[in-house]
Amino acid sequence: MNKENLTAYEVVTEENLTDIHSTGWLLRHKKTGARVMLIENDDENKVFNIAFRTPPKDSTGVAHILEHSVLCGSREFPLKDPFVELVKGSLNTFLNAMTYPDKTCYPVASCNDKDFQNLMHVYLDAVFYPNIYKREEIFRQEGWNYHLEQKEGPLKYNGVVYNEMKGAFSSPDEVLEREIMNHLFPDTTYGCESGGDPKNIPDLTYENFLNFHRTYYHPSNSYIYLYGDMDVDEYLTFIDEHYLKDFDKKQIDSSWEKQEPFTEVKRVEEYYPVGENDSEEEKTYLSYNAVIGDSLDAKLYLGFEILNRVLFDAPGAPVKKALMDAQIGKDIQSSYDNGIMQPVFSVIAQEARDDQEDEFVKILEKNLAKIAKEGIPRRNLLAAFNYYEFKYREANFGRFPKGLMYGLQMYDSWLYDDEKPFIHIKTNEIFKQLREEIENGYFENLIKEYLIDNNHKTIVVMKPKKGL
Repeated sequence: MNKENLTAYEVVTEENLTDIHSTGWLLRHKKTGARVMLIENDDENKVFNIAFRTPPKDSTGVAHILEHSVLCGSREFPLKDPFVELVKGSLNTFLNAMTYPDKTCYPVASCNDKDFQNLMHVYLDAVFYPNIYKREEIFRQEGWNYHLEQKEGPLKYNGVVYNEMKGAFSSPDEVLEREIMNHLFPDTTYGCESGGDPKNIPDLTYENFLNFHRTYYHPSNSYIYLYGDMDVDEYLTFIDEHYLKDFDKKQIDSSWEKQEPFTEVKRVEEYYPVGENDSEEEKTYLSYNAVIGDSLDAKLYLGFEILNRVLFDAPGAPVKKALMDAQIGKDIQSSYDNGIMQPVFSVIAQEARDDQEDEFVKILEKNLAKIAKEGIPRRNLLAAFNYYEFKYREANFGRFPKGLMYGLQMYDSWLYDDEKPFIHIKTNEIFKQLREEIENGYFENLIKEYLIDNNHKTIVVMKPKKGL
């Protein structure tokens, strides 16, 4: 990158990111305040991503409907569905858009320079100049509309996102995940369904939909990411001259307050739908859920992944084994979601009996307390360390380009603190710190602090019910 050529941007920071064999630059666009991250290296699989903080204030699914809608034609690409045309004709190695609980991302990847620039052009045009203001039918098609099969037939709701979320809300796993978030974060944006709850989606008006775009889809609220072996100066000049320079800086409040910790653990009972002919026997889901600190704590962010593997995921993991031996449900799953500001850890017993709730909680808490007191066997911890260190160093993300996955990991801190974009990429340093803590009882203290003594927890019991 040649700083002299890039007068539209100022360099905020430059770091040598040895863990991923790259140089990292954080820039700020002078006119709009747009945040730009460059990860320079020799990877020919180039990645571009533009993300916006989009915290929903309700469960109408406005962020999700907008993510679909902006890809239905724009100022310079007025096709009905440019996204489908790109899928058919581009050389992309990745092309998608994703709505998360607090952000919306538009990533593309390609090994071909010309193709990459074209993908970037289409996506920038889509987010900044979509046809949604000219064509209300885009909102109706992607969000919700009234649908009449026959003249005398019943009036029904229809719409791409409406139908997609109806499908999602008929899956017990997805319903449970939604209820866990809802009840752990009742007062914050994480208590809303960013994808949209089918019963709330028809409350969304066209005007509120457009207002959401006007508010959040602005360069001042954008996080632009470029990764790989590319002519950085050319792309940055293109982004400025074609898009950013036409906007002025704007004060956008896309922040939200953290959820205040609970003073006592909450128990919640909810229901999910089953078919009229399905049995309701042994179909209850039991879950034990805790909020785990803050995603800006890099040591905790990675340390809890290691702990989850030791206790639940590794072959013969002791807490999972205790629950399985007691035949609590058909399967035991654990999950640790550290891709949000306040990470969540859950233990779930799938297809359990109604009367197993007390036993589930008792066995779980008893085994956690025992391990916290007696200590985790050193060899189990080292095995988990080796598993994760190998995984991070190999950077094998299957069909997903590693540049895409690194970028999403950077959003896990960059989104919440402008000065900490790279903390989750410097894993060698964190592994070193965590290894030094093995003998100090650090991992046992994590169990005590976040799983035993922590009151910011819920026990969500979800039962099957016919006719929902």
